[in-house]
Amino acid sequence: MKIAIVGCGNMGMAFANAFLKYDLVKTSDFLLVDKSADRLEGLRESFRPGVFTGVIDRQLGDYDLVILSVKPQDFAAVGSALKEVLKPDQVVLSIMAGIATERIRATLDHHRIVRAMPNTPAMLGMGITAYTSTPEVENTLLRKIENLINATGRSVYLEDETMLDAVTALSGSGPAYFFYLVKSMIEAGKKMGFDDSVSALLVKQTMLGSYHLINNAEKSLDELIQTVASKGGTTEAALRRFGEGDIDANLQEGIFAARDRSRELARG
Repeated sequence: MKIAIVGCGNMGMAFANAFLKYDLVKTSDFLLVDKSADRLEGLRESFRPGVFTGVIDRQLGDYDLVILSVKPQDFAAVGSALKEVLKPDQVVLSIMAGIATERIRATLDHHRIVRAMPNTPAMLGMGITAYTSTPEVENTLLRKIENLINATGRSVYLEDETMLDAVTALSGSGPAYFFYLVKSMIEAGKKMGFDDSVSALLVKQTMLGSYHLINNAEKSLDELIQTVASKGGTTEAALRRFGEGDIDANLQEGIFAARDRSRELARG
């Protein structure tokens, strides 16, 4: 499969590098399109003999899959240029946040569209991507695109596109929530007397070990909490204070706010 990537930022290149890592696409079968000449120059060594360009032109019509990974605010300008060169048999895979399929269809005057919402761990091959598609993308082709997406981690297909706003809020933005929590815990460690490196080590390793417990222990999250929080102990004191601050509700309200913002972006 020949692939054109329009927008060569972190996420677009996470996908491209994953395809190369698993030998799903040859470097010669890439077209990389980005308005930044410096960015393209930095990619030439690892993607040679691929094709590099700063403009959207007719050569893009020679590629089977066009991955749209530009910023949502750049889509209007990019879309008008794409509309002039796309061919009906090409598939557009959008990984832009908040841009609904119907808007992509209308802007590009194109019907074969897959819309996906990945997250930043895709850069390490550990992402989670939810995706949906228009009926014009036949199942055999959709399976091939799913295989490409899975090179960046795991994926889940959604029949209802409107749920992608919730995906954006939950897993798309999710890494930032974990980073926020880790940062807060590290700061608490520093206030208790640890230097930066020791506090960071304690918290990061705790986060890593806890993740593996979640994945491997045959216990619910409530049961895992109780294995740490003995009655009248230190953990129970912390959890009680979290409850007094209504952290559960605040966290969930924040996630709902992210979902609502995604909906606003979708409406343009």
